[in-house]
Amino acid sequence: MHGNVSGSVRKQFGIIVSAVLFMSVSLILCSKPASAAGFRVSAQGAKAMALGDANVALADDPSALAYNPAGIAFQPGNQVQGGLTAIIVPPFTFDGTTRLSGVTAVHEDSESGLFAAPTLYLTSSLKSLPISFGLGINAFYPLATKWKGNGVFRDDVYSISFKPINFQPTVAYRFDDLKLAVAAGFDITYATVSLNKTAFAMMPPALGGNYTELGALSANGSGVGYGFNLGTQWKPRHDLNFGIAYRSRIHIPLKGDADYHATTAIGANPALGLAGNVQTSAAADVTLPDLLTFGVVWKPVDRLMLEFDLERTGWSSYDKLELKFGNGLAAFNNNPDAKNWKDVWAYRFGGQYSLTDSLDLRAGYAFENNPAPDSTLGPELPDADRHNFSIGAGIHNNLGSIDLGYVWVHFADRTVSNGMLNGTFKTDAHLIGASVTYKF
Repeated sequence: MHGNVSGSVRKQFGIIVSAVLFMSVSLILCSKPASAAGFRVSAQGAKAMALGDANVALADDPSALAYNPAGIAFQPGNQVQGGLTAIIVPPFTFDGTTRLSGVTAVHEDSESGLFAAPTLYLTSSLKSLPISFGLGINAFYPLATKWKGNGVFRDDVYSISFKPINFQPTVAYRFDDLKLAVAAGFDITYATVSLNKTAFAMMPPALGGNYTELGALSANGSGVGYGFNLGTQWKPRHDLNFGIAYRSRIHIPLKGDADYHATTAIGANPALGLAGNVQTSAAADVTLPDLLTFGVVWKPVDRLMLEFDLERTGWSSYDKLELKFGNGLAAFNNNPDAKNWKDVWAYRFGGQYSLTDSLDLRAGYAFENNPAPDSTLGPELPDADRHNFSIGAGIHNNLGSIDLGYVWVHFADRTVSNGMLNGTFKTDAHLIGASVTYKF
């Protein structure tokens, strides 16, 4: 008997370890463009996706770890949820002029793509005490954009990727008499970053005073950052829920290497501190924003649930993008690329109707303000205000649930004139998500 129990425990442990390893590799290899304002991805579970990601007050499945960790305190027993979101991204299109095109109007398309990102959530509630534990593994801030290597944006960036994986161990406590739960957890984010561009510089008068190509520059790095998250959920009545969640800033120091290959004679000019080919160190700092969300759930009738969320993202943390190089590329140092993003609000609304005791139908809408000012908007993320329209469904029983969600993300046309470019960006995106939850 003891041997059977030990074997079962080892088997379950092995399954969990395998899942964690799969998640880690998948999230590192699979990056995607953003599906919320800036490069934050709000879609962290298929059920919430279908509700327009309005989920801070409901938070009634394991993906609560991403939306409001206090929600796991009201979920009995043990649960594991695995999910996958596929993002179909048509290209960003640009029509206008840039520094490299001069007065000639151009049409430029970024690469389209199909990106996939998994999520994994584990929760466990004690029987003897009102305490719950959880572990979430996901990615909140991935970014991937790629333009033509010989295109009109190559002096800014022709490819950039930021691939984070976040580990969130969490504990929640439930006050049964008050129908209130609180939670706290850590955010441990490991990220890799890569950037490719063609280095240009404005030459001094002695060298012609022109905006001149120097060479091909690539940089790669990785780093780890730490933060925390808090949540509270209150259920004063059977038809009314409130939720508040906060996720802190995460500062990630990135270190890696850089390669430079001169593509013009002036790009190998020793007088500029440059050589023909250089391999050296590279470093940068990224501070991910904090996030504060308020939500309320109202159930006007037994089978209908409505939620409204108000969400603030502290994008003012992204004030610049600055790369620091070692010997051989010191000429590129002390040249920060200003971003000056601003804090923004998003408004989310979702509804769920229980068609039967085991089948739920869902729909949602969200409006997300973009944080990028006209003065610093660039091709690495030509952001715009977004309208998200979502639908989905879920089936469930005592053993678990299967949830599906679809989101159409419509970017408002973004017209900008800031000295680097003068024109209009357009795009849309489509998200398809599925989650499977098993209770044991």
